[in-house]
Amino acid sequence: MTLVVKDLVRHHDGNLKPTLAGMSFDLPAGTLTALLGRSGAGKSTMLRCVMGLEPFESGSIDIDGVVVKGTKECSPAERKKAVAASRLRLGLVFQSFELFPHLTALENCVLAPMHAKKEPRAVAEKRARELLCQLGLEPRLDAFPEQLSGGQKQRVAIARALAMEPRVLLYDEPTSALDPSMKNEVLQTLKRIDATGVTQVVVTHDLQLARGVEHVCILDHGVVIEAGPPDQVLKAPAHESTRALLAAWMQHEGA
Repeated sequence: MTLVVKDLVRHHDGNLKPTLAGMSFDLPAGTLTALLGRSGAGKSTMLRCVMGLEPFESGSIDIDGVVVKGTKECSPAERKKAVAASRLRLGLVFQSFELFPHLTALENCVLAPMHAKKEPRAVAEKRARELLCQLGLEPRLDAFPEQLSGGQKQRVAIARALAMEPRVLLYDEPTSALDPSMKNEVLQTLKRIDATGVTQVVVTHDLQLARGVEHVCILDHGVVIEAGPPDQVLKAPAHESTRALLAAWMQHEGA
């Protein structure tokens, strides 16, 4: 397995109930998975815990053999070391892209490998050029973010994350900032990356996107209540909460 989340528990101050209430799931290498759930289900918190941006009290996250444990189950020094090691195996594509506006598409992708991994400029630039070209951005290598469309910015953000050679790539609502016409382009990009063997996890409210992935997990009240292929989970859900969620989203789609 590339990503294994086991019994994750996370409380936020002021909330009587935990945001994550023993969340567990495991994803084989190369899987393209969508995490779905209503607002407050724990999707964003889970994402932040995996990235090491938020602590969790108990449980564990195993990222390609690097295990991060809860704050109650290891010392601060042990946790800090594990989080640092896990981040070298992870990539995150932010909802709003977060590209550096003063850098070109190419320079956005070269920066992190040179500074975080101490790669020579020639090595980092060669990989960045290859990734941007694979994602159809060869004519836009020297363009600044303000000169790019929303879909192009999304692809630059994905190339920048892939430039660090992650084992697992996480996406936070990748289609929320895009026009509906661009959603299929995002899905095709994810499928192109899927062929490379990188494990991809997409947090989304977008049913169109979720229908095109390989695996779906439904989150509710901080746990995974249902998981499987989209044809099974989205067309014949077994859990009442899943049926209610899908009905509300399909009504919104039809509005």
